[in-house]
Amino acid sequence: MMNKPRYDILRAEFLELVTGLIADISRFDPTVAGCNPKRALFRINRDMRFSADKRPYKTTFSAAITASGLKKPSQGGGPAYYFQIDASGMLLVAGGEYMPPADRLRAIRRHVIADASGFGKLLKNKRLIETFGSLREEGKLTRPPKGFDADAPHIEYIKMKSFIVWTERNVRDRIPTHLPKDLAAQFKDAYPLVSWLRQVAKPD
Repeated sequence: MMNKPRYDILRAEFLELVTGLIADISRFDPTVAGCNPKRALFRINRDMRFSADKRPYKTTFSAAITASGLKKPSQGGGPAYYFQIDASGMLLVAGGEYMPPADRLRAIRRHVIADASGFGKLLKNKRLIETFGSLREEGKLTRPPKGFDADAPHIEYIKMKSFIVWTERNVRDRIPTHLPKDLAAQFKDAYPLVSWLRQVAKPD
């Protein structure tokens, strides 16, 4: 890596940010207090096996803060507070679960039905809506998944493959000194979704 010295400086700064964020988030969500900041960071090495883009490194720094300490859904990480910033200065802030494994997704869908009232209240949460809008529908099925009736409560959400919210903004011109507090505040607004997802029973 030709720019390794510069990368090392930026990574150290990002790690410091993540460390502070874990402390800030744990004030309203104590379950993440034990999250290891180094393990929360994603590697910059890209998986090029199935990609036409053969660049070896990502152009983003990213992290997922979870109660389990595992950052990937495939590892059983569960709901996460996720953010990334790329070389152009685009900052993405997200909360929830992105593309969980099939058994976990099935359990979430069942919980939507079992806790239809609670899920309905979540969808109307004022702070969640003001900061993130509605749940993202990328990859949503056109028909109900197998085993779920078309007239099930919240069927349009049961068709989703992810239960996540996110927001983006460009901070290239001036990264505000209050960025850590801004991120913590946004994650606090995502907490109702993260908390609801934690109530989902473990897959059969």
